[in-house]
Amino acid sequence: MNKQRFHLLFPLGSHLCREPMPSMSELKRDMENLKRHGFNLIKLQESWMADEPLEGNIDLSKYEELIEHAARLDLGVYLGLTCEQAPGWLYRKYPDCRMVGRDGYAIHYEAQTCMPGDGKPGPCYDHPGAMDEQLRFIRELVRILGRYENVVVWNTWQEIGYGASAGQQVCYCPNTLDDFRAWLRERYGDLDGLNRAWNSRHASWEYVVPDRGVMRCALPQDVDWNYFTDNVRIAAILRRRAETIRAADPLGRPVFAHLGPPSVAFGSSWTYARCQDFLGSSCYPAWWPFCQWDDAPPRRQHVERPAALLAEAWGGVCLNYDLMRSCNEPGRPVWAAEFQGGPVSTFFHRGRVPAPEDIRRWMLTAAASGVTAISFWVTRAEIMAQETNGFSLLDSEGDTTPRFEEAARVGAALNRHPELFGRPSWNGAEVAIILNEWNAQFCAACAPTLEHLAYSNRGWHRLLWDNGIPVDFIEAGQIRDLQPHRYKALILPFPLSLSEDVAAQLCRYVKQGGALISEAGPGRLNEHGIANRGELSPALRALFGARHRSFDMVREPSATHSRWSPVERTWGEYLDAAMLTGAGPLAGLRARANVYIETFDCEGSAPVLHCGDAIAGVWRRAGQGQAWLLGTYVGHSGTAYRDPENHKFVRTLMAACGVETARAGELLVRKRAISGKQAWFFTNPTDHDVAAVVPVGRGRVEDLLGEPLTVVNGEVSLAVRALDVRALIVTCEEQFS
Repeated sequence: MNKQRFHLLFPLGSHLCREPMPSMSELKRDMENLKRHGFNLIKLQESWMADEPLEGNIDLSKYEELIEHAARLDLGVYLGLTCEQAPGWLYRKYPDCRMVGRDGYAIHYEAQTCMPGDGKPGPCYDHPGAMDEQLRFIRELVRILGRYENVVVWNTWQEIGYGASAGQQVCYCPNTLDDFRAWLRERYGDLDGLNRAWNSRHASWEYVVPDRGVMRCALPQDVDWNYFTDNVRIAAILRRRAETIRAADPLGRPVFAHLGPPSVAFGSSWTYARCQDFLGSSCYPAWWPFCQWDDAPPRRQHVERPAALLAEAWGGVCLNYDLMRSCNEPGRPVWAAEFQGGPVSTFFHRGRVPAPEDIRRWMLTAAASGVTAISFWVTRAEIMAQETNGFSLLDSEGDTTPRFEEAARVGAALNRHPELFGRPSWNGAEVAIILNEWNAQFCAACAPTLEHLAYSNRGWHRLLWDNGIPVDFIEAGQIRDLQPHRYKALILPFPLSLSEDVAAQLCRYVKQGGALISEAGPGRLNEHGIANRGELSPALRALFGARHRSFDMVREPSATHSRWSPVERTWGEYLDAAMLTGAGPLAGLRARANVYIETFDCEGSAPVLHCGDAIAGVWRRAGQGQAWLLGTYVGHSGTAYRDPENHKFVRTLMAACGVETARAGELLVRKRAISGKQAWFFTNPTDHDVAAVVPVGRGRVEDLLGEPLTVVNGEVSLAVRALDVRALIVTCEEQFS
């Protein structure tokens, strides 16, 4: 078999099996059916508990038989590990390897199958014995299965994290607490450094522990513990698994892991992406694509089709993979490691069966966001009660369905251009949204601020998407290495907790020519959750040229239903619902005030927003760039209390920063490009069909899926159905501008 063929160029794959497995003959028949329909990659998910049920008795023969059959069919294999589903003998051999919860009790859950949650939480791999046994098993697995050249990629952790099975945060065992103290020593140097940061009085390291009270108070130790748990412990496991596979794999194939649908609040994806070759994610667009604060109806009311389909494509797919594309290092693949193929099914709640147009819309939206591989979950209908008869491209019987045929058709079209879709070819963005992991970890300990942070991040993405502005994400820790002029504008949503180091990097970015747009309260607290005097980051106060004056909650526009506002404790806590009015470069515009209104005194800046007579937004030139401070949370307007005035406000603000829109009339446009060839994706976000004339110059143009086109004098007459996506391939011998 030509090993080079099975490089990460192919944009279509399929999960094949999950414990408990059907018969070998059924699996082989499904593989042959996949091959006939043009699928070129299958996933096999192994399980440590099933594959080494007794210590030292490893049996991988079923995988060998399936991999050999796949090779005869010229199919590649994507091999996923399930190490959280650990065998029972491990817990008998090392009784103290169990996870310990926040309440101090060991988690006595031993997964018997991959349901629920792929065996999570599993043992604590801070336990040296458990870690050694896990790595021994992985080495042996790679030694045996790595002999097959059609194994093209290893996945070390399916949906990274510990799931809901633990019932609480983990792990608080002695091994993990020792590792936590060691990390704190490295971070702070000595106890004096720790005490200064935490505002504490510890006299000995043995008494340094995470807070475990019932009420979380957003203490400094909460922030550090949360960061350590997500970015140090998990990262260590990912790295050890990847290192073990690389050392054992004679062919040096890529190693990755994947998240469930990633949280748009946290920056930990950047950490995980650097623990192996790349990071992927799951994608289930129809698994409740709304947030409870959205304009869409509450859960128990009828959900309208247009709102749902738009939310699925934007929030379920585009937002997901804009984030995943951004967190991976440049030039790395972007894998849809699990992609919805059938109805979402959770116990006795079965969702709609995706129509062919759903599959097409989701796949093309993923491709427009830079995805280089799609792996459907799952080929054949699930058989376990928790997900019974759900998720699959095929039903419980039969060799085809309309959604299966459409997935094959779109996949074949993408495969006709592997050099464009099978490798990173994102055309770039002029604006990026900043995710700050430390801010997110503070907010996670300070309810309900995490919901606000995620909502504002998500809403800014939606406002930009609606305006036809492609967007990346950047983690705050990456700003230091950001090349000048990489982005024309950076957006800093809900920046409640901020270190002065990050603030200094943002100042540098602005002075080198960038535009920084911050929401209210940047650095009200430092990275440890301690309030800054003056209620602003000192560095950003100087950058924006503003002094804080007031910070007041503002009512929501709905008089009958509050989405995020707490019940007022007494009179006078809230300002009336308001639209902030623009001034200077934003004159004639209005933007809704959400959650809070912050007002300022100008100290070298100019007012750009007013709340009555008070200044609620400022603008200032700094070095070669510009700094905008908005005294509210504009991002919330992306999906709540939507108003054309908010969209016009954002569009004008972006134009003032030199950011251009990418639209063809009502159609949203995204591009992927290599030398001499581009893919142009046109999304119709409206509830009516849209026609547009698109100039393509002297390039040769074809519809990706073979639909007819009319090209006259270098212009294409294009029609896109309501809530649909269409893609053109434009080829030109000359370099594209």
